[in-house]
Amino acid sequence: MKYSIVFVVALFGAAVAQESFKCPDDFGFYPHHSSCDKYWKCDNNVAELKTCGNGLAFDATDSKYLTENCDYLHNVDCGDRTQLEPPISTPHCERLYGIFADAAKCDVFWNCWNGEASRYQCSPGLAYDREARVCMWADQVPECKNEEVANGFACPAAGEISNAGSFSRHAHPEDCRKYYICLEGVAREYGCPIGTVFKIGDADGTGNCEDPEDVPGCEDYYGDLDLKSIRKSELLAGLALQSGGAPAAHQS
Repeated sequence: MKYSIVFVVALFGAAVAQESFKCPDDFGFYPHHSSCDKYWKCDNNVAELKTCGNGLAFDATDSKYLTENCDYLHNVDCGDRTQLEPPISTPHCERLYGIFADAAKCDVFWNCWNGEASRYQCSPGLAYDREARVCMWADQVPECKNEEVANGFACPAAGEISNAGSFSRHAHPEDCRKYYICLEGVAREYGCPIGTVFKIGDADGTGNCEDPEDVPGCEDYYGDLDLKSIRKSELLAGLALQSGGAPAAHQS
């Protein structure tokens, strides 16, 4: 029994020795030699081992070691620092911090901060790409099936529409504002600017976004919304974007 206790103490002493760190300077933040989410904080030449939040990693790019910065794992080049703390998951979050794809819908992703998940949805026709971590055309995202990309809509066969050029436009079967563009047999979902709806053209595979009152069956699509005010706000937002502003993410 005593031998077992001495053995455990010896193991603990070895672990402490492995975690020892000699500060190169009086003050600074230094990466751990093997862990990407741990780092050393030196204050008055005394080292303290710190751990980033679960899903974050220590950014060691500051050559002067004066920056204490934990960032999302996908933003940090860990190099040989391959060890990580075990994942701590919550609903929609693989770790407490990070950006994660939805398990069921390819156009939805979750931004997790301290285990709290905020839901975001890509614009119509787009899906969340897990590698690039941006919204891309849904047909270019491997996880998306065609039924999800275009809600089961199938493009006409080649040569079926005589007047079509390189692409054709088709009305959404349920939503007046949405429509599909078929390009080389692949359907991509688009949405008309707010305040307008899709009007089927005179020729097969054609159409444009028009005022609801000009589209039979879609006159009441926006109900009692003040479309003039909405269009004005969109125009101002567009002008701000052209002058260098960033578009806001679509959170739902």
